[in-house]
Amino acid sequence: MRLSLFCLCFAIYSSASVGQWYESRGVASIKNADSKTAKTQAVHNALKKALLVAGASVSSVQQVVNGLLTQDEISIRASGSVNSLELISEHYSDDLVTVTIRADIFPQEKKCFAADYKKSMLLTRSNILHREQANIGSIYAIDSTLIQQLANKIQQQGIYLETKLALQTKTEFSRYNQSLQSQSLKNLTMSLANMTDSQYVLFSEIQDLSLANDENNNWQFWQTNVYQRQFNLALYIHDGTTGERVLTKHYQSSAPWQFDKRKQVDVTSYNFWQSEYGQKISLTLDNMVSDIDENMMCQPTQGRIVQVQGNSLTFNLGKRHGVKVGDEFSLLHLNNFISDDKRSYPGFNISPYKVIVTSVSQDSAHASTTEQHILDNIQINDLAVRY
Repeated sequence: MRLSLFCLCFAIYSSASVGQWYESRGVASIKNADSKTAKTQAVHNALKKALLVAGASVSSVQQVVNGLLTQDEISIRASGSVNSLELISEHYSDDLVTVTIRADIFPQEKKCFAADYKKSMLLTRSNILHREQANIGSIYAIDSTLIQQLANKIQQQGIYLETKLALQTKTEFSRYNQSLQSQSLKNLTMSLANMTDSQYVLFSEIQDLSLANDENNNWQFWQTNVYQRQFNLALYIHDGTTGERVLTKHYQSSAPWQFDKRKQVDVTSYNFWQSEYGQKISLTLDNMVSDIDENMMCQPTQGRIVQVQGNSLTFNLGKRHGVKVGDEFSLLHLNNFISDDKRSYPGFNISPYKVIVTSVSQDSAHASTTEQHILDNIQINDLAVRY
């Protein structure tokens, strides 16, 4: 049997004597003409995708045997394990290597039904906490370029996200975040999610872009001084329905700044992204994609109900998110409440009825109850949820 999963061309083959064969594709950048290391990284990426789809995840891959990974050294959370791995093809083009692998993964229970679907996530423009640090190179545009690059990588490498971008204006996120205004953060998130029809909202802060005081190569007096530059980033993901934070991650790195300190640098250019500093940022973004995917895999897939008629309704998830005819969703009626200290907390009343999808378009699905019950307690903006 052959199944297509999302747009990443995964295939699963069943066998009684072994596990299930998962075919997946991985991509990596070739740095400093080191195609061997790039190939290994691409295989790592492809295997991790296959394991995520199978319901497991790789926490470390350390050894390589015969140009491939050794299964003994793969540490997998949950109960999944890899029996064998085959490299089907490899292709080199424009400083990229693309590999296709086939992994025999032992059968196991899926961690969650929500892994069957893509979640819609709004990516907002990053915030540079210390803008004076961007003076060197005049790299102020890194706040939007960074997120555009992240969106591109999610599209190429990610499994569980359908992304949208909001890069034209900065949000008030950092002001609220730095002053610990939790209710304002929730309100901002819910407002952005509602305006853009998104389930989750991603914020980020560029915390350090500073240059080291000492040169990297002061002993090589004939070369131009090269300084180490920091790139520290904080990532925050919030639930668009409740405004609550579901993920916080921090990334710290540095790399040589190979450009003249007095000249403006175009952060959208090929030269910037091929520099050591640009490649270090790119590697950070690769790690972010893996972390986001792994965290979002089992987050509930929530569809906002946009129409209710009798025993049927329409919600804003469709083929683009992986919804199919016959899928079953639970219904949640929003019932937020205000505490004595005037804080808002999310609350839900769970409907006793579930709905089955009867038709689906790219961005929406039509569903009805199985026993023709009238959905009189369900309203527009309530949720259809798959856990």
